[in-house]
Amino acid sequence: MAAKEFIVAIELGSSKITGIAGKKSMDGSLQVLAVVREDATPCIRKGVVYNIDKTSVCLTNIIKKLQALLKSEISKVYVGVGGQSIRSIRNSIAKKLPEDTIISQDIINELMDNNRSTQYTDLEILDAATQEYKIGTLYHIDPVGIQSDRIEGNFLNIICRKAFYRNLNRCFEKANITIAEMYLAPIALAHSILTEDEMRSGCLLVDLGAGTTTVSVYHKNILRHLAVIPLGGNEITKDITTLLLEEDEAEKLKVEHAMAFIEPTEADTDATLPIDNERSVSAKAFHELVEARVDEIIQNVWFGQVAPEYKDKLMGGIILTGGGSNMKGMKKAFSAITGIQKIRIAGTVKQKVTSNDKDINAQDGMMNTALGLLAKGDINCSGAAINPTTNLFDTQAQTNSMTTDTQRTTNSKPSETDRVESPDEKLLREKTRHREDKPIPNKPVAPSKGGWLYRGYRFLQNLGTTIISAENEDDYRC
Repeated sequence: MAAKEFIVAIELGSSKITGIAGKKSMDGSLQVLAVVREDATPCIRKGVVYNIDKTSVCLTNIIKKLQALLKSEISKVYVGVGGQSIRSIRNSIAKKLPEDTIISQDIINELMDNNRSTQYTDLEILDAATQEYKIGTLYHIDPVGIQSDRIEGNFLNIICRKAFYRNLNRCFEKANITIAEMYLAPIALAHSILTEDEMRSGCLLVDLGAGTTTVSVYHKNILRHLAVIPLGGNEITKDITTLLLEEDEAEKLKVEHAMAFIEPTEADTDATLPIDNERSVSAKAFHELVEARVDEIIQNVWFGQVAPEYKDKLMGGIILTGGGSNMKGMKKAFSAITGIQKIRIAGTVKQKVTSNDKDINAQDGMMNTALGLLAKGDINCSGAAINPTTNLFDTQAQTNSMTTDTQRTTNSKPSETDRVESPDEKLLREKTRHREDKPIPNKPVAPSKGGWLYRGYRFLQNLGTTIISAENEDDYRC
């Protein structure tokens, strides 16, 4: 039976593109209906699209596979934006005010608009997080109602290269996929795995991915820093290949034996690790390679991305997630370098999730971003039910279907399952309906019966009918 209501999200990761469809209950719990994946290595590097054609093919395949599982067309999707191009930059906007001015919300909105209008060379502002407002020598989160002759707003702008943003949109346009909304993947992830206490008291969120490591710093419920480091689990695999191994052999060895931190007393200098029945590598050399790369990643996170003023304010500790967080000894490795003892590994999101997918049920942190994007969605993404007699993988049929859904999304009124109308929209709809109910001007109206005007009107009507009949008879004779 075709699914009628669901949310669809697509995550463009460094190693794979993931499409996920599911439902969200009133209590926030998630029911995953379908999960599909496509290898992203031929078209995405470090989370950044470098081959538009191949990426659009992957996206098209994602939609086809999801529609086959859901037995329903997909009208739109949510997209998670991340990758090496994403980073944050601080910006301040000041405004002088007349003496004894009481700060209003309009003044705050003007500061925010001016910040959004800031121009960066070859960079695009994706989002902005308000840090605080400075009035005199004091900082305020909500300055409305305070009297002052000057206000300064401090903002954290999340930026990316314009080419990255443009190429991403072109991929979806080429695949004829309508984007419901784009979300910053690291922020969607943070909202799904961090607790309110962690965000309020201050914490460091580290997403250890295959191609990148994403760092987010929170304090007082505000995002203070965001950066994506171009180092991840793939670098560890490449280092292991220097032991004269193929990449798939190195990856298997990493998954089975890699340790991020080894106590000196636990090291066995003479041990070997088997590759196959005939070959083996030195355990000492293997562990030294792994530890060196893990140490480099953590050093970049702690000393390169966490500002000194926040290092002693992380009362919520460090939260690790992503595939790299599953490596043995990772908590010890972070603790040894940062000196922070409060470290937890987020294997899954804080929402209750029901699914038959083995990767989601594994709760190894690799599906957390996709689940976070699914939790952020709030618009029904379903289209019409698929006709069983239609070839689902007919590219032309899919293109027409998606184009129709795009037009429906753009031109038609949203259905009740999409969203609730705002009061202004409702008022506009009522005014439009009243205009449509008014009689069309200059419409001919028949005279009332019984008068001479009515008899003349009927005479002209009959005369016209007689002339038309005569013309038809002449045509027939010809």
